[in-house]
Amino acid sequence: MLARRRRPRRYTIEVTHRQIELPHLPAALAGLRLVQLSDIHHGLYMSRERVARAVALANRLQPDLLALTGDFVSSSRSFIAPVAELLGGLRARRGVFAVLGNHDYRVGAERMATALRRRGIEVLRNRHVRVECDGASLFVAGVDDIGYGEDQLQEAMRGIRSETSTLLLCHNPAILPHAAAYGIDLVLSGHTHGGQVGLRRLRAFARRRGLRLPLSHGWHELNDTQIYISRGLGTVILPIRVRCPAEIVLLSLQPTNGSSHAGA
Repeated sequence: MLARRRRPRRYTIEVTHRQIELPHLPAALAGLRLVQLSDIHHGLYMSRERVARAVALANRLQPDLLALTGDFVSSSRSFIAPVAELLGGLRARRGVFAVLGNHDYRVGAERMATALRRRGIEVLRNRHVRVECDGASLFVAGVDDIGYGEDQLQEAMRGIRSETSTLLLCHNPAILPHAAAYGIDLVLSGHTHGGQVGLRRLRAFARRRGLRLPLSHGWHELNDTQIYISRGLGTVILPIRVRCPAEIVLLSLQPTNGSSHAGA
């Protein structure tokens, strides 16, 4: 019998499940399931089959909200319509929301946004929506790519009261200080791919020397604003991932009850 070929490590998708407490989240929304997909980069190194597999996995997580944080394609407009078609198969009880990334701008932001909208995905370009759920609500805001200078956080937050629970989608995690200035509860970003290569020794060395490396992935906070930076699904430049598997994020949101933020 022939041995079954193992799937390359760069094709592995890890589901990261974390519980996050938000200070303004209504009690009626406790346990809200929020799934994030980022940096799909449909193209030469990210086939239709791999995108379809990620969509199926995300749907199996039974999300209430689904967030797509940009870079749907890498470098060619020819992949816009196919990836939008595949993402149109995503299902979430309270909606699927998206923002654009720098690669989407590179190939055509308007074309990418239009393709996603045609598949029923709510594209948040410097605006917000109110999501109603079981008699309670929260706001989902989104800004365009900060790397292209198209982000307008003030416009996206216009009309949202400071005591209201707000989720911000932004492809680039560099938005964090600005989000913290607005007191936003939670930011979801991508862009970094987690570095694609997990340089653990370098980071350990930096910590010993008291050095701070740029935020690359995972959970962080600044003042009262939390951020989760996804490692994403695709790759750029080279199709390589070392100790940095592709990721789909599942966050379980809870109201703050006085305890520290806890992961699961």
